[in-house]
Amino acid sequence: MKSSSFSKPGLCHNVPEWNRNNQQLSTTAQHEQQVSTTVRQEGKCQRNKIECQTTFDESCTSGRLRERVWDLARWKEVLESCAQKVDEEMQALTLSKEQSEHALAATVTPLEVSTECLTLRDGRRGMERVVDPVDEELRKEVVLIERVQGVLQQHIDKALEQLGVLQEIRHQLTSDLQNKMEALDIDMTCLSLTTLSPTISLKPNPTRIPSGSSTPQEWLEFSHSNVSCAHNAMQKSQQLREETSLSRAQLQNEMEAQCRATEFTLRKRNHDEKQARDELQWQIKTTEDEMSEMEAHILGLEADLQAKTFPLMLAHTRLEKRTARPGMDLCRDEVQRGLVDEVQQLEASILVLKKKLSEWQVRRKQGLSYSSKCQYTHRLLLTCHYGEN
Repeated sequence: MKSSSFSKPGLCHNVPEWNRNNQQLSTTAQHEQQVSTTVRQEGKCQRNKIECQTTFDESCTSGRLRERVWDLARWKEVLESCAQKVDEEMQALTLSKEQSEHALAATVTPLEVSTECLTLRDGRRGMERVVDPVDEELRKEVVLIERVQGVLQQHIDKALEQLGVLQEIRHQLTSDLQNKMEALDIDMTCLSLTTLSPTISLKPNPTRIPSGSSTPQEWLEFSHSNVSCAHNAMQKSQQLREETSLSRAQLQNEMEAQCRATEFTLRKRNHDEKQARDELQWQIKTTEDEMSEMEAHILGLEADLQAKTFPLMLAHTRLEKRTARPGMDLCRDEVQRGLVDEVQQLEASILVLKKKLSEWQVRRKQGLSYSSKCQYTHRLLLTCHYGEN
């Protein structure tokens, strides 16, 4: 039986080496432990720092959101107040426009009356067709009313134009206000979110800048511009309403003054016409009385002449009967002259009486003519007087 061989052990270390190795391992372990502790402490510090920074950033963001919500709420109130004032101004301007329209409609009847008066007065005849102060005042009234209508129409047109401007500004305010309300709802929703909210999640590229974004300065200037334009438009509308109201009052005063002037001239003209009518009535009566007396004298003279001879009586009778012809038929025709010649031939001895009779007949005809003219003028006066009234 063969015996097993003895294996030679490897390199052996001595005790000092073993101690150094152990010491080195212990030192290395301690160093690694210190490094690990330092790393742990730094990590913990970094975690605490990050946690504090995250909490601080979230708090700052919430604070900025609250400030933004306050700004939006404040601008929302400003825009709502401005929009309400614009609505009130639009109502006031609409009322002013309607008042101008009513004032314009109220001028139609006075213009028709004045025009009709001028038309009626153009129907006067003879010497009564005179350009008197009444005509002048009526024409002034027509010109004034037409000017008033033009001015009122200008005010109405300006009011319509300004209403269009206010409506456009009201639309801009409404749009801006709607945007502010939506933004306010969004920011209030963002303010209400927390890390425990179930609706939060990671989003792709959340830091992108959306197209159409504006800067805070542009956002502020936009709302300032809308409010400023609204205030300027309302101020212009107020000035327009004041000018319109003042103009309406002035025009009304001018029309009333012209109306009083026209009425005064009409009353004065009517008074003058009444005086002329009374004067003509008295002249007609006086002339008729004088004609009656002359008729009596003519009849007496004719009776004296008729008593001379029957031919003379016949001639006188014919002459007398022909004097009763009415109106324009009382003319001195060939028959009249023949009878006169016959009387002259038959009564040469009573030539003086005949001449006297002829004079009385001429006076009688002149009285008839004058009476006819007076009566004709009297009728014209009556027609003009009642027509104007």
